Amino acid sequence: MAEAADIPRTGPSAARRWLGRGAALLAGTALLGGLLNPATAAAAGAPQAPAADAKARTAQPVSVSLDSFAPAAPVKGDRLTISGTVTNQSKRTITDAHVGLRVGPVLNGRSAIDHAARRDGFSPGADGLEIDEEYAQEIDSLAAGRSLPFRLSVPVDDLDLDSEGIYQLGVSLSGQTAAQPYEQVQGIERTFLPWQPKAAGGQTSLTMLWPLISTPHLTAETDSDEEQTPIFEDDSLAEEIAPGGRLERMVALGRELDITWVVDPDLLASVDAMRGGYRVRNEDGTTRAGSEQSEKLATDWLASVESAVAGKKIVALPYGDPDIASIAHRGKNVSGSLGRLKDATDVAASTVETILHVKPSTDFAWPVEGAVTPSVIDVATSAGARNVIARSDSMREAGSLTYTPSAARPIGGGTTAVVSDDRLSTLFQGDMTKAGNATLAVQRFVAQTLMTTLQDEGNERSLVVAPQRMPTASQARTMAEALRALDDERWSTPQNLTAAAKTEPDARATTRVPGNGSYPSALRKQELPKAAFEEIKETQDRLDRFKVILTNQDRVVPPFGRAVDREMSTSWRGLPEEAQQFRSVVSTYLNQLIGSVQLIEKSEAKLSGHSATIPVTVQNNLLQGVDKLVLRLESSKPTRLKIGEGRYQDQPVKVSGGHSQSVKFTTTANANGPVPVRAQLYTEDGRAYGAPIRFDVNVTEFTPTVMLVLAGGVLLLVLAGFRMYTQRKRQARELEAEQGGTPGDPGAGPAGEGQDGDGGPGQPGDHGPDTAPESPAPSGPGETVDR
Repeated sequence: MAEAADIPRTGPSAARRWLGRGAALLAGTALLGGLLNPATAAAAGAPQAPAADAKARTAQPVSVSLDSFAPAAPVKGDRLTISGTVTNQSKRTITDAHVGLRVGPVLNGRSAIDHAARRDGFSPGADGLEIDEEYAQEIDSLAAGRSLPFRLSVPVDDLDLDSEGIYQLGVSLSGQTAAQPYEQVQGIERTFLPWQPKAAGGQTSLTMLWPLISTPHLTAETDSDEEQTPIFEDDSLAEEIAPGGRLERMVALGRELDITWVVDPDLLASVDAMRGGYRVRNEDGTTRAGSEQSEKLATDWLASVESAVAGKKIVALPYGDPDIASIAHRGKNVSGSLGRLKDATDVAASTVETILHVKPSTDFAWPVEGAVTPSVIDVATSAGARNVIARSDSMREAGSLTYTPSAARPIGGGTTAVVSDDRLSTLFQGDMTKAGNATLAVQRFVAQTLMTTLQDEGNERSLVVAPQRMPTASQARTMAEALRALDDERWSTPQNLTAAAKTEPDARATTRVPGNGSYPSALRKQELPKAAFEEIKETQDRLDRFKVILTNQDRVVPPFGRAVDREMSTSWRGLPEEAQQFRSVVSTYLNQLIGSVQLIEKSEAKLSGHSATIPVTVQNNLLQGVDKLVLRLESSKPTRLKIGEGRYQDQPVKVSGGHSQSVKFTTTANANGPVPVRAQLYTEDGRAYGAPIRFDVNVTEFTPTVMLVLAGGVLLLVLAGFRMYTQRKRQARELEAEQGGTPGDPGAGPAGEGQDGDGGPGQPGDHGPDTAPESPAPSGPGETVDR
């Protein structure tokens, strides 16, 4: 497509151009007169569009996109080049068309820039006339639904720019249709041309915050190995630090810029955890090993961060970027919430210093979107912050200033509110993947910064830009382009955040923090609920009770402490289900660890004696030993079954990691039958640990009554045997007397020998007497003496 310079057209004369410019200026002045109050043009929020302007708007059948604008802030002798795309959104073909450039009036104040950026349609008075048509681009025909590129190039000197200031610049497509066979503007897009032909009387100090923040990726769970390999909820962090990823772009772009890095230490710690090997949770709950490539990405990214921040100012947020406003409005009355915020602040510096080898500032708090209230300030300062990053749409000026004041505002108690500029801070929140959006954002940025300087050139001020916490890669690129457009420091000079906070405050600027009721309702709806802080407290309480039994607390306490910090993260705003799921994962894993130290169930114990020992087993499935535990065994009926010396007995417990230990208790039974007993672990401070176990002790010992009965039976048996013995002896003596003879008479034969021819005693086969004949001589050895 031939450019306008190649197809000359008859353009308006210089006089006609100046006449048109004058008419446009008059129309624009009248238009803006109803829009702006000169006393508040600089500091007040954007006003509503006048009714007259609304009536002047017309529907745009053609969409005009400005995909490039260079240079963003031209000087004399430069050539301005604008390229883009025109798209016919109507159902009719547009013929005899051309794309032309229109220079509108100099804008009066920052609000005028806002208004011009919002206007739709074409307004002949406010949008001005086209410049010489030799710089237009012909388009013979633009069919319905079709898009065509364009490129305009014009010497800046031919734009006939007058005094310094911000000029509205419009790119329009003019043509005709069969229904309207005459030339008219079919579509227009407006942007801004900052013009400063001579050195400014002063410069504005500009502070750009460059946030390195991400969502939580780690809970507290680790693999069951000695190295405690971390387990990531997903592998999205590897994507963010990969080439072209969001965080990789933030670092690569920020390296060449004069900015203040704002870092969440949790992000650094999470990437650092990837370097030594990590695992990723699958959807079914199993885990897989992270790739070696991702481990290398983590090493490379941290090295690039360390290199990029060298010599730059770095601010560390509290660990996990806790939601200060949620704590102030929902959590501060829940015990422990403020303590957790203080702990997150204390650990921030050591984390950053360990990983990046730089000492960060930790005395800055950054509430969501800079919205502050007295309670937000109180919570922020309770954790050690002395500077709170607010935003100008929260701390609004009273309306007496005609310029944007410096950022630093003393608000009492030694605390400074560093008020970021809301216009500049929100410029890059749109879809910057579209070149047209990015180009417009850059031009508005340079226009607003120049306008701020021109408001009161003799009064040098500081301006702070606090963009969204997690810019996309395209948003980061657009932010970098906007800053690079100011590299020549013509009307601004870079300044770090610490210096901005120490800038001499403007005595006329507001220092009033808006009341608690002024907090935006849209932001309040996104806050963590009170129930979330109660869950966090309950998790922390269980962790405190658990840690006292561990022989190596560092393996458990820091990971869980950091996980609890992440539960308060600002990134959970607007994601209540995801936040609840994260808290549930942390709580469930802690319960699993606590349950790894437990009592082994027993069904019954039998006691078959008057006294015996009962073993109870303590199992430790942790990788480390446990100590400072006490096991108590308690009888429900101590009159029947004593444990130790009474109702219960306590014994200390110490179990090595991965082992079990049986603890034996001495018992005394006073009756038979089952007796319920209860075993419970306690910490040394008397708190119950884990669930108790209950079982019966079945006593089967003999009681005293039974022993008496048995003893009586034995005695009867002995007496019966003795009686039988005495009766037998008597019968033997009687038989011997009947046979005629007494033991020891001469002529009597040996005992047991029979007499010759006699059928009486002494015959073969007769039994001898039960005892030998009595003798006066001493008994021989081994003989039984019958007395």
